[in-house]
Amino acid sequence: MFQIYDWSKISHMKRTTLAFFAFLFCLAPVFAQAPQPWAKETLAKSPRHQEWVAIKYGDRTVNAFIVYPETKTKAPAVLVIHEIFGLTDWVETVADKLAANGYIAIAPDLLSGLGPNGKGSAEFTAQEANRAISGLTPDGITADLNAVADYVKKLPGMNGKLAVAGFCWGGSQSFRFATNRKDLSAAFVFYGGAPADITAITAPVYGFYAASDAARIGVTIPGTVDAMKAAGKKYDPITYDNSQHGFMRLGEDPSNTNPANVTAHDQSWARMLAILKGM
Repeated sequence: MFQIYDWSKISHMKRTTLAFFAFLFCLAPVFAQAPQPWAKETLAKSPRHQEWVAIKYGDRTVNAFIVYPETKTKAPAVLVIHEIFGLTDWVETVADKLAANGYIAIAPDLLSGLGPNGKGSAEFTAQEANRAISGLTPDGITADLNAVADYVKKLPGMNGKLAVAGFCWGGSQSFRFATNRKDLSAAFVFYGGAPADITAITAPVYGFYAASDAARIGVTIPGTVDAMKAAGKKYDPITYDNSQHGFMRLGEDPSNTNPANVTAHDQSWARMLAILKGM
């Protein structure tokens, strides 16, 4: 369990500072991203159609990994926003698992064209990706995400319903994207911070938080609850006991030694899929 602070007694400036440091925590290389052969194996065994698409707008091209469900009917779509490490094999498995459950899943590489030789995430080390992502601008990120969302919504097999899900840095971006995109049916925020201004949000926001983030992300949750309630927005956060930051990835990693990460992973997947089904 973690301490719940009385957010009403914290000044607006201090609230903003706490939220800012929570965001920086998601930018910090807390976990050195190692190779993920287990994720590669999962992708290789998938029977679903996976492909890369180049989404162009203006002078920019965003490369995105997309996986299609095996269904004869039109399906909702989920836009998956990667961690600070860039678009990794594990993030691609998230897209594949969403497709396995009936959703078109698209995961853009927000480092597209920014790597060596004009390539993307695959050409960066974890630390290099961290630095590159830290240099992205909010407007640039929003433009990329909007282009990807527009692309997937135009697919013939898409039924018009779109959700967004992000992890750590991507979780913060998922929350922020909900302030910029009016046609979202849901936003899933995995251990990410809230934006300073939530008044433009129209989609329900669902939070998935790690107990180990209590002093950083956790301390901002009560204030976000109050702000969203005051603005008439739906926000449903859950913190998973004894779990660590990054539990969605750690819960699948064979080297994980904390059973709580597996529990948090499994419960979070079940929760997200139940919400998606009810969109």
